[in-house]
Amino acid sequence: MRFDLPRQRFYFAGYELGISEFSILFFTLLFLLFVIVAVALIYGRIYCGYLCPQTIFSEAAQWWEARVTRFVKMRWAGSAASVLTTRERIISLAGVFVASVFLAFIFISYFVEPGDLFQRLISLDVQTTGGVAGLVVTLFTFLDFAFVRQTFCTTVCPYGYLQGMLVDKNSLLVHYRDEHHSCIECKKCVRVCPMEIDIRDSPKQMECVHCGECIDACGEVLGRLGRPTLIHYAWGETGAVMGNKSEKWYQRMGFRDTKRVALLFVLLFYFTGLMTALSMRHTVLVQFRADRGQHLYKIDEHGLVVNTYKAKMSNRGAEPSGVSFRIEGLPGAVIEPAGAVLVDAGAVVEQDVQVLMAPGSRQDVTHVKITARAMPGRSEIAFATTFLSPPAAGKGTGK
Repeated sequence: MRFDLPRQRFYFAGYELGISEFSILFFTLLFLLFVIVAVALIYGRIYCGYLCPQTIFSEAAQWWEARVTRFVKMRWAGSAASVLTTRERIISLAGVFVASVFLAFIFISYFVEPGDLFQRLISLDVQTTGGVAGLVVTLFTFLDFAFVRQTFCTTVCPYGYLQGMLVDKNSLLVHYRDEHHSCIECKKCVRVCPMEIDIRDSPKQMECVHCGECIDACGEVLGRLGRPTLIHYAWGETGAVMGNKSEKWYQRMGFRDTKRVALLFVLLFYFTGLMTALSMRHTVLVQFRADRGQHLYKIDEHGLVVNTYKAKMSNRGAEPSGVSFRIEGLPGAVIEPAGAVLVDAGAVVEQDVQVLMAPGSRQDVTHVKITARAMPGRSEIAFATTFLSPPAAGKGTGK
C-alpha cells in the first residue's frame, strides 16, 4: 500500500487507483480500519507488541545503545567514566541519526516516487515539498527514537486508549497466574519489561503492549527449576491459556463467541466486495456525453449530418493505452477519429468524437450505442446516446 502524491495515485494490493476514484479509495481505507478494530477486539494489543513501528524501532534503539555501551567499555577500558559516557552518547546518537534518515526515506517513499526522492536526498534538497518533508520527518524520527521511545505509547498514542473501548472478557491479553504461590520473586519480568511495569499487578494496565517479554523471562528462570512459566497469553482473565490443545481449533484462533464469528463474516463480505470492485474497474476511465451546446447537429460541406460528442479519457494504469470508438444502431454512419486515441500513463485526454451520416428518410432522433475500447486489455465501455438529424425534408443547421 502506498500513496504517490505527485502523481495523485494510491497503490493497494497490486491495484493502482487514481485520486478521482475516491469511492474505492474511501472504502479501502475503511476496510483497513475495520481490520484494525477486529484485530484489537480479538487479539488485544498484539499490534502494539509485534507490528507497531514505534515499538519495533524503540526496542532496536535500546538494543543499539546496549551494543554501543559494551563496545565502548571494551575499546576504551581504561578511560574515565565521563569520557566513556560521552563516547557512548556520540556513537549512539550518530547511529540513531543514520537510521532516522533511512526510516524517513522509507516513510516519504509511500508518498513520493523513490527514485525522485533519492535524487533529492543526495542533493540535500531542502527547498521542494519532498525535501522539506524528508527533513522534518528525519528530525522527528531522530528525536523520537533517541529520547522519547516507549514514552510515546503511554502519553500520546491513541491506539492504546482505543483498546479500553474494544477489548472484552475474551480478548487476548498477558496474564499472570500463580494459584499455588510459585513465584520466586526474582523480578526478572519487571526488569525486562520495556514499559517498566509489573505484570503481576494487573493484566489490563494501559502501559502493557503485550510484547511477551515477561513471558519469556519467567519461562527462562522457572525453566531452570523445572517449573512452568507463571505468565501466559490467555483469552481473558478467566479464559483458557493460548494454545490449549483441549479447545476446538476456532477457539484457539480467537473466535470464542458469536460476536467474533459475525465480525469475521462481515470482514470477509467486505473484502469480497472490495476485491470485486477493484477487479471490475477499468484501467482507462472514459466519460462520454453529447455536445449540444451550440448546435444540436450540423450539416457539413458534403451534405452529411454531423453530431459531436465529448470524450474524456483518464489512463489510471502504468502503461500507455489507445482508445478507439465504434457506433451501433446507425447503419452507414462514420465515426471520427477512425483510429485509436493515444492516452499516456497517468494522463487525461479530452477528445471530440464526431458521427457523420448521410441525410435520408429516418427519424430525427435515433437511439444509438457508442462503445469505447481500450487497448491493451480490450476493456470496453458502452454509452447509450442519441443521434439527431433533420427530418427527411429538412435542410440547414439545427439549433
